Amino acid sequence: MPSSHNVSATDTLQQIIEQAQRQGADAADALFVEGTSLSVSWTNGKLESLERSEGAEIGLRVFVGKRQASVATTDRSPEALAEATERAVAMAKLAPEDPFCGLADANQITKTFPALELGDNEEPTAPQLIERARAGEEAALAVKGVTKSEGSRCGASETRVTLAASNGFAGSYRRTSYGQGVCVLAGEGTEMERDYDDSSVVFLSDLPLAASIGLRAGERVVRLLGSRKMPSCQVPVVFDPRESRGLLSAFSSAILGSGVARGTSFLKDRLGQAVFSPDVQIVDDPFRSRGPRTKPFDGEGILPQKRQIVADGVLTTWLMDLRSARQLGLASTGHARRGTSGAPSPGPSNFYMEAGKLSPAALCADIAQGFYVTETMGMGVNGVTGDYSLAARGFWIEKGQQTFPVSEMTIAGNLKDMFQHLTAANDLDFLYGIDAPTIRIEGMVVAGT
Repeated sequence: MPSSHNVSATDTLQQIIEQAQRQGADAADALFVEGTSLSVSWTNGKLESLERSEGAEIGLRVFVGKRQASVATTDRSPEALAEATERAVAMAKLAPEDPFCGLADANQITKTFPALELGDNEEPTAPQLIERARAGEEAALAVKGVTKSEGSRCGASETRVTLAASNGFAGSYRRTSYGQGVCVLAGEGTEMERDYDDSSVVFLSDLPLAASIGLRAGERVVRLLGSRKMPSCQVPVVFDPRESRGLLSAFSSAILGSGVARGTSFLKDRLGQAVFSPDVQIVDDPFRSRGPRTKPFDGEGILPQKRQIVADGVLTTWLMDLRSARQLGLASTGHARRGTSGAPSPGPSNFYMEAGKLSPAALCADIAQGFYVTETMGMGVNGVTGDYSLAARGFWIEKGQQTFPVSEMTIAGNLKDMFQHLTAANDLDFLYGIDAPTIRIEGMVVAGT
């Protein structure tokens, strides 16, 4: 991203900030988010929907001493902005004190912005998106055993973000996104199964062919036909990359500075300790080329950096914004994320587990009996205790091979133990922003529901 920014948006934000200060705010920051999107949905051979949207919103956060308040508005008229500013200052004067709130110091904000691949210049037309959606569904329905489509959806969007603050920070960036997903059914009646395939990218040229997305959706759902339940047992569980990212997401949530400061994370006492087996490496990279969460600055104007979050199994850092860092007596790691309403909170950027040494086949080769998970359902992850219990389906492993589909299963364990007994395969692919390769975990409890 060039160091220049959206002048008109920045000027608008600076004016709002100055107005807030004239009305009694000691400090303020403002965020302007504007975007456009075009999406289509094609179901059972016909166009189901075609939607185009445009929107813009301004969020203002003001500080009066150690009190803060936020307002957001989609009305950019001078009268509406003046009213929002006045309301924010009045709210801040009545808010409870927060000793940890506040903007970054002037020496903490970034003045330079790295050149990043964030935005494409391709603008697919509605007919082009319709054709992609049609081709995706057609390819899925052509797979023998697929009986019905639940839709093929395709879309493109552009978002512009501008942030300014009274500490001198001003910056903006533009991001694009293109995506497609196909969902289909196989079987009949009570023997019906459902599955999907999807892809989301920053540059249109990286989006797979529509037919390949549809083909994978069809092949995945047909493989699930004839599934059965297995009796309760304790076996190795192997997570498909589509599902292993869920484990990594649970880990990222457990190392957010906000939860650690509140004492509500099961990893709150584990900084500098071995959380994973020694061969596990986890990285957060806000600058990864064409990454879905790549950014030149965080939600508080601080320059983030690529970090080794887990090195040889050892947890090296929390993910912190300014507030949680102050609570913990540490420095922000540049992980502040925010919307137009409310205060920032910490969150990961492009967060991934590095590939291991074994292929997925080699990872499973010595499993006499095990469970290969392709989908989990439910909300059974307790961030305070680490207890983990989710409904799951996938394939039963016998003598190292996936043999038959299984469903209506539950997998359970505790994330503290699961992380220690985790082995990663070598098939890492960057798809979602939180990514992991195929993962094997020893000794999980598997039960038919």
